[in-house]
Amino acid sequence: MNPSAISSAKPGRRCALVNGRIVLPTEVVSGKAVMIEGRRILGLASPGDVGSATDRFDAGGRFITPGLIDIHTHGALGHVFNEGTDAVFAEITRENLRRGVTSLLMTIGPEGMDDLCTLLERCRAWLREPRDGAQVLGVHLESPYINPAQKGAMNEAYMRRPDDGTADRLLEFGDILRIFMLAPELPGALDLIARLARQGIIPAAGHTMAHDSHIAAAMQAGLRHVTHLWSAMSATVREGPWRKPGLVESALLFDGLTVEMISDGKHLPPTLMKLAYKCVGPDRLCAISDATSGAGLPDGARFRMHGMEYEVCDGVGMMLDRSAFAGSTTLLNHAIAVLIRDADIPLPEAVRMASLVPARIAGVDGRKGSIEAGKDADLAIFDEDFTAHRVMVQGRWADGA
Repeated sequence: MNPSAISSAKPGRRCALVNGRIVLPTEVVSGKAVMIEGRRILGLASPGDVGSATDRFDAGGRFITPGLIDIHTHGALGHVFNEGTDAVFAEITRENLRRGVTSLLMTIGPEGMDDLCTLLERCRAWLREPRDGAQVLGVHLESPYINPAQKGAMNEAYMRRPDDGTADRLLEFGDILRIFMLAPELPGALDLIARLARQGIIPAAGHTMAHDSHIAAAMQAGLRHVTHLWSAMSATVREGPWRKPGLVESALLFDGLTVEMISDGKHLPPTLMKLAYKCVGPDRLCAISDATSGAGLPDGARFRMHGMEYEVCDGVGMMLDRSAFAGSTTLLNHAIAVLIRDADIPLPEAVRMASLVPARIAGVDGRKGSIEAGKDADLAIFDEDFTAHRVMVQGRWADGA
């Protein structure tokens, strides 16, 4: 996205995005204009009906999509939200906006409890003020309450049990927490899931060895969401002659769960992405980046998270001993190209999985996530390979800084 090529829409003026392929939730429409007034989308119109008093922006035949929404992203350009400074928050959110991601959840991983609460307080302070960059909708906490057997790239030193008395401190941040991930099989997990649900925080299962019976009980308590399908989660095991399904099978089967899928073309091979799409479908399956500080860095670059060091290798974050992935290095715009190319997902549905579905999960689909009258004018114009050409947030073109 070239900052010098971007104009600033005049506040309060009506404008029209013309000559683009408009990506709606179920189809791609050509020969129409996206009408915007102030901060809101007015709807679609024929170009001949735009009128001479309306500012026109020529999309040059590119895709016009809703602004993308990433509900699971840790960082970019050598930084993660866990660093907890305004400068880092600004750099990550601006890089996401430059890529066409107009909204996101700050995703933070486990720390020592005192440090984690300090970090959440800094997130709260950031959210109090309007900011440049992608809009932050809240915090997605990959909590310390995870099973060490599925720690992935997490630091085991920070792992705890839900019944150890520390959850009260985290729930004091219920005003900013939107998703709270934990392992449902741990002692005290069901009580914590019920408390989260009562506070309007989405309980999510992840980094877990749970059986389907644990998941069913957790759903009764309020579990609604599954973190990064197939990554750091249980699948079917045998106990004697008995086969015990895990979270993978539960996520594919249970309609009451929304499901994240890291869509970088590295974490999951095409067969698994196709299976998720076939079983879960584009209305419950949410594309995420799970981007870490390695996003935007070249192969061979080292980066740090959770007190540990990792490396970008073959376009993905890796543990130095190559025993596990360490998050994605692909931001959400290029994940759409992966879904279309590798998983054979139709373009409108791939975009929906990165816009309307995450908006619905985050509870903002009434105002974001699709090109509809009355919604925020959060829009992206993409080249054929889903490189962002121009990005608009609430009716204003981003400046690319």
